Amino acid sequence: MTTVALVLFYLFFPAAAVYLAGRYSVFNKLGAVVICYIAGLIVGNLGMIPAGLATLQNLLMLITIGLALPLMFFSIDVRRWSRLAGKSLLSFGVQILSILIVAAAGFFIFRAAVGGESWKMAGMFVGVYTGGTVNLGAIATALRADQTLYLAAHTSDVLVSSLYLLFLMTVGRKALELFLPSFTAAGTSPAAKEQDFNSYAGIFAGQTMVGLAKALGLAVLIFAAGGLAFLAFSEDAAFVVAILAISTLGILFSFIPAVRNIRMTYQLGNYFILIFCLVVSSMADFNRLVATAPVMLAYVAFTVVACLLLHVALARIFRIDADTVIITSVAGICSPPLVPLVASALHNRELVLSGVITGIIGWVVGTYLGIAMAYILRWASA
Repeated sequence: MTTVALVLFYLFFPAAAVYLAGRYSVFNKLGAVVICYIAGLIVGNLGMIPAGLATLQNLLMLITIGLALPLMFFSIDVRRWSRLAGKSLLSFGVQILSILIVAAAGFFIFRAAVGGESWKMAGMFVGVYTGGTVNLGAIATALRADQTLYLAAHTSDVLVSSLYLLFLMTVGRKALELFLPSFTAAGTSPAAKEQDFNSYAGIFAGQTMVGLAKALGLAVLIFAAGGLAFLAFSEDAAFVVAILAISTLGILFSFIPAVRNIRMTYQLGNYFILIFCLVVSSMADFNRLVATAPVMLAYVAFTVVACLLLHVALARIFRIDADTVIITSVAGICSPPLVPLVASALHNRELVLSGVITGIIGWVVGTYLGIAMAYILRWASA
């Protein structure tokens, strides 16, 4: 495969993954992210990538995550936070506190098995279990995490999170109601306008394309502004500063209605995340991934289960109901797109809006918290 062919593969295969996930049920169950991971592993481990392209691949990773962050943040309406139900915001705060404590504990438990990158893994877990994949990718890029460990962590997360969702949508409510009060409908919540975060339908409409072109242009300018960090800091520090600067500018521009109201900026940002996943997986060593997987699977399982148990224990103190804990936990552990699915399984649509918004809060704060936690643990273990 030539260099040009590889770049074209990186840029356009995610479109095929999105099509397959939307067209066929078997691929829909896997999801576009997993499809990209599998394709990247196949291409990267069958000798199809020319030697000496690590610099190009690292550059693509930085560009794609650098464009994805502002595009996904543009659609955030920060002012809606003030309208959140108090219990939902409190429960999500408990979720964040829980993952911070559990990530720190997991670092000390698993650092001997994981090795020198364990402080980075702890920070990545804070990010992914506060918001989602966008945080995981941003923190991995900022900290320059090992690609194979990143893939092992994300693959383990997909498996554990799937089992976690199955538990919550079947017996989770009954289990949590043994310790927490049942949900009481207020009857005054605003109607939740559910968003299909995974739908790209209508993205090629003329007006939508014009808006997205403007949003992409603004994202490129934000990326360039973040890139100035490489002129002022050492390489390792510059990655961190650039990611934080890009995140901050993306959030600030979301306050401008003309930017915030551009349709489908989230979907375009998510497409860049798919490219990022494809590049990362193509750089991973499959043999090392298999060897690392059992430890990482245990690490991820410990993190998710311990986080839920601590969340429930603290929610009991604050008298937070079981449904609110489930919805806000899903918003953090699994990200906002899955909130409507779980709310439907609980037959409780009243919590959809607050669940989605708390998950978006997780997107915003996850990168900052994850990077901070990583460096705190690095300093503590020095």
